[in-house]
Amino acid sequence: MNTEELKEKVIDCLKTIFDPEIPVSIWELGLIYEVDVLPINNVQIVMTLTAPSCPAAQSLPIEVDQKVRLIEGVNDVYVSVTWTPKWDKSMMSEVAQLELGFM
Repeated sequence: MNTEELKEKVIDCLKTIFDPEIPVSIWELGLIYEVDVLPINNVQIVMTLTAPSCPAAQSLPIEVDQKVRLIEGVNDVYVSVTWTPKWDKSMMSEVAQLELGFM
């Protein structure tokens, strides 16, 4: 599997992970800032949360790590949480905005 195919599988996986307080995937919410497939199929994910005090601050990055590790072909996973740039509603996809009634 090439790098682009693996990246697509990772993104498909991220679309199945939901913020426990919001019925929308973390991908559609815009919480994933970066997905990189590094040499030997190591996957690096840079993400944020809706707020530093988010109740899922401890569990959501762990869930991302665990689910991405299950993808065939993934060697290792590195998930880092950043607060820069700060997340806001404008980062949500149209799908998320429609789902949450912002459009």
